Parts: sequence; C-alpha cells; structure tokens
Amino acid sequence: MPSNISKEELDKFTSNIKDFFNLKSSDQVDYFLYFLTVECNSGTTQGTPIRECFILSEITPYSNISQYLINNLKPKDKAFPKFLRIRDGYQLHRNMKAIVEENIVKKPIKAKVSQDLRQILNHVKSPVENEFLKEAIDCFEISAYRAAIVMVWNLTLDHLYEFVLSKELTNFNLAFSKNTDKRIKITTVASKDDFSEIPEVKFIEFLRAGNIITNDVRKILDTKLGIRNTYAHPSTVKVIESKALEFIEDLVNNIIIKFKI
Repeated sequence: MPSNISKEELDKFTSNIKDFFNLKSSDQVDYFLYFLTVECNSGTTQGTPIRECFILSEITPYSNISQYLINNLKPKDKAFPKFLRIRDGYQLHRNMKAIVEENIVKKPIKAKVSQDLRQILNHVKSPVENEFLKEAIDCFEISAYRAAIVMVWNLTLDHLYEFVLSKELTNFNLAFSKNTDKRIKITTVASKDDFSEIPEVKFIEFLRAGNIITNDVRKILDTKLGIRNTYAHPSTVKVIESKALEFIEDLVNNIIIKFKI
C-alpha cells in the first residue's frame, strides 16, 4: 500500500472538483490519475496508487482499474486516447489533462488561507481544542462556512469556561453575585455545567464586570456572538469566505491563544 499519498492533500483536491463524489467511478479514476501524476508530481502512476486514492477517499474503487487504463490507451469517441503508457506507468494525454483541469476549481488564494489557518494549530496547546479547531478548519476548506463559524464560537466559549474555572472563578463569581437577570436561576458557578444556565451575552458581561477581559475583548466577543447568531439560524444571509476567515482568526488569536489555561 503506497505510503506517500496524503489524505489531507487528496481531500483538498477532491473538494475542488464539483460533485466529485457523484461522478462515475471511471471518471474518478481520471481525476485520481491527475492528482497522482500532476499534483503529487510523480509523472506517471499505476493502478495500485489509484486504488489507494479511492480507499483514502472512502469510496468504492473502480472494479478493474488496470484494465480501464489499458482500454483507454487507444482513442474511442475522441481523436485522442485518455492515457499514455510511459514505460511501466501511465499519465494523461495532454488533451485529456486539459479537460480534467477545466473541471478543477483553482483556489490559490484559498489554499494560502488554509495554510495560514493550519499554522494557528501550532499555537493551540490543548489536544482537545486543537482537534476541534482542526475540524473547524476542515469545514472552512470545503466552504462549509456556517459550520466553521459555529464550531469556532463553541470552541471559544468552552475555552473561556475552562479559563474561568482554572484561573478566575473567584472574580467571576464576585461579578456574578450582582446579577439581576431573573432568567438565571443559579447564584454561583462551581462547574462547567453551571455555565449552561447563563445566556452567552450575560456571560460576556460578567467576564467584563469581573475584569477578566478588557473592554476591547468584550467588543470582539459581542461582535462575534452577533455573527454566530446570524449564521447559526436559517436565513438568506450569504456566508462569504473572508467573513469566516476573519471570524476564526480573530477568536483564535485574541481569545484562545491569548487566554492560556
């Protein structure tokens, strides 16, 4: 089994092909061959690595990849074959390569953004938070921006809960003791579950009242809560890439990394 195929890079590649997982498996062979020979810069490839791409992508492999490659060494309904055989490997015919590339959404800017976001992971020391943030970035990379925003907000709140419990519980409870909001039934916080009794907007207020966060951080949290509320519920508001990116970077850099547990 080939060990040099990166699932992460393969997933990024297939995410840039519209309806890739609804394509015929024979067509998926063409894209996997392109991935291996062009994206992975191997020049040529064989049936076994292509089959491994199917397995890594968690889809059923084409029934006989080797025979498919052989069958398409000669032109059929086109003036050119799909593949060329170079010694013991295969590559796409230049015309077929052009056809494949027409269906790949090239996103150089997004690739750079994704790389920058993944650099942030190096600064998030908690294994649990690191894994959660990685999932949020995965959502961002496949353009699931609403999901990325909701996940990063939940991560931020959980981080602040842990921060308060480990370092600022006395100050938080002192501010909380002055609560006048009758919606809140508890009078003190002793465990993480207690925070679920406090509306998020009030939690932010108590953080500020207890001098646990600055007014600038409060403004960031209030703004991001508003964005989360907009995108977490069904609406016609379109979530754009730049908004999701700003949301993630702002909270990770100003909250998760800054407030060390």
